[in-house]
Amino acid sequence: MWFDPRILASMPALLDGLLFTLGLTLFGAAGSLVFGHLALAMQLGRHAPLRWAARLYISFMRGTPSLVQLFILFFALPLAGLGGRPMLAATLALGLNSGAYTAEILRGNLRVVPAGQIEAAVALGMPRWRIWTRVLLPQILTASLPALINEFTILLKTTPLASVVAVTELTYAGQLVIARTYASTQVMLLVSIGYLAIALPVIHFSRSAEQSLLARRLADGGPR
Repeated sequence: MWFDPRILASMPALLDGLLFTLGLTLFGAAGSLVFGHLALAMQLGRHAPLRWAARLYISFMRGTPSLVQLFILFFALPLAGLGGRPMLAATLALGLNSGAYTAEILRGNLRVVPAGQIEAAVALGMPRWRIWTRVLLPQILTASLPALINEFTILLKTTPLASVVAVTELTYAGQLVIARTYASTQVMLLVSIGYLAIALPVIHFSRSAEQSLLARRLADGGPR
């Protein structure tokens, strides 16, 4: 029964799990953008060691399982005096893993910036950081928006991995409720609704942003 008193009594636990999942997703996405931009900037830099470090980071994150990365961070944090913080380990693992894909998404969209714009900026004497923030970044982010939203949706669906380091996110909270109520189907459907409650606004924002950008391009007389 949907109105089983045991399920209703467990709703606070599911809501707490939902909040943990939302936090993991938001902080993981923020970390993904930070690490992705840093990795891209290092790849485009003049210093070979930084380029090699960025490529090594991207290769490692894309070539090893997320679960292994999470365990490495979880056991490495105590060495830095940050032991006993599974939420921090999970957030860093999600952000670092997703950041490697974000870096490649942004790098793949560098082609949308005409070379003439960069040459003009250099001719005007703009420093490299201003060329990056004023010329490259706005256009790259615009072109990358659909792929970035897809990446953050995947990140949301990766958050259950945090349960292996005792973070009671939504899926793990659902498993604990099932252990008490034996109502597997009802609880998992509620868990699914919780994930949709996070994912659907993100998808809606993505579509609205794409339509807004398309309307702006048409108003400026640019290509569709």
